[in-house]
Amino acid sequence: MNSDNALMPALFIRTLRLKVCAEAYPWLSAAAVEVNEVFNYCNETSFKAATRTDIKRKWMSGFDLCKLTAGATEYFDKIGADTIQSICNHYAQKRYAAHRLKLRWRVSRGARRSLGWIPFKAANIKRKGICLRFAGKHFRVFERERLEGLKWQAGCFAQDAVGDWWLCLPVEVQAEGTIAPYEAVGIDLGLKAIAVTSDGERLVAGRWTQAYAQKLASAQRRGHKRQAKRIHRKAARCRADALHKFSTEIVDRYQKIVVGDVSSLKLAKTRIAKSVLDSGWGMFKNFLDYKSQQAARTFEVVNERNTSITCSTCGAFSGPRGVNGLTVRSWICRDCGESHDRDVNAARNILIGSRCRTSMRGNEPSSWLIPPSNAYRVREAGIETAWAAA
Repeated sequence: MNSDNALMPALFIRTLRLKVCAEAYPWLSAAAVEVNEVFNYCNETSFKAATRTDIKRKWMSGFDLCKLTAGATEYFDKIGADTIQSICNHYAQKRYAAHRLKLRWRVSRGARRSLGWIPFKAANIKRKGICLRFAGKHFRVFERERLEGLKWQAGCFAQDAVGDWWLCLPVEVQAEGTIAPYEAVGIDLGLKAIAVTSDGERLVAGRWTQAYAQKLASAQRRGHKRQAKRIHRKAARCRADALHKFSTEIVDRYQKIVVGDVSSLKLAKTRIAKSVLDSGWGMFKNFLDYKSQQAARTFEVVNERNTSITCSTCGAFSGPRGVNGLTVRSWICRDCGESHDRDVNAARNILIGSRCRTSMRGNEPSSWLIPPSNAYRVREAGIETAWAAA
């Protein structure tokens, strides 16, 4: 196997998401209301303790909140002491990560109702025949055979926007290390084609939001909110399915995967926000990241500056640039005469640049010490640099 993956851990954590059968929805919804009460109590208590004006001011930890909520189970009908402790610890971790005095309140009713959420410890979920037992209640889930022979960790019940409940269980899975038939690939992310590899493979943009826009508008005009949420979920599932299939093909074929660092969060603030969000660049990177860990691959995200205007053959800055250059999808290098497809050339430069730059995220940093600004040599003076275009 490739030496880059010598330090790859043999085990990794994967979260199984199993749908709960509908007969348990009323009980879970009632338990989620009690969870919100505990969460809001932790939020209020922690805020008061952190804003005191005397010497007893304190940043409360999960242990402190667990002590304050001891004995509170007699006031609740659904959740128990272990669930209350899980809520306290989860709240303390989230507030610490956010660096805020308090978090957003969890609303149980009304138009701005928070989606249901019930955390639990690993020991609180037990198998009972074809069911799972939690807090004295038996649940049936779809695809329960996926739990056979697995040992899970602390997880949660989570509700989606449509109202369906899902069981989220983190499980420990052993990585299956295999040798890929090809060594490395560079991937350029864009809008016309979501992903283009250095070998010329493309994932054409599906325009899932646009495909369901007419049905969505019709449902919203009629006031069918639940139907509109189902249409949103359908588009999201189609997007995830296409990204899953393409990312799996990439991980199965290549040992090293390099992607450009285009930011969907920044472009989402521009006029092309709808197309950017519909492309799912962040989701695609996440898929490649965790699938690479499972298959013992190397995954990197590198700077993609100037990759669209640089010739991947000779390194000259001879490609189309500027806003008007975005319409040019193929061009010929004026120095070496090589013909380039815009996206394929950018993907090749991303792969070449990964050998010259430090990896932003990957299994191991690159051994090259050349800074990004010196990765390519400007062959003509007076030419302005430009960011890689979609």
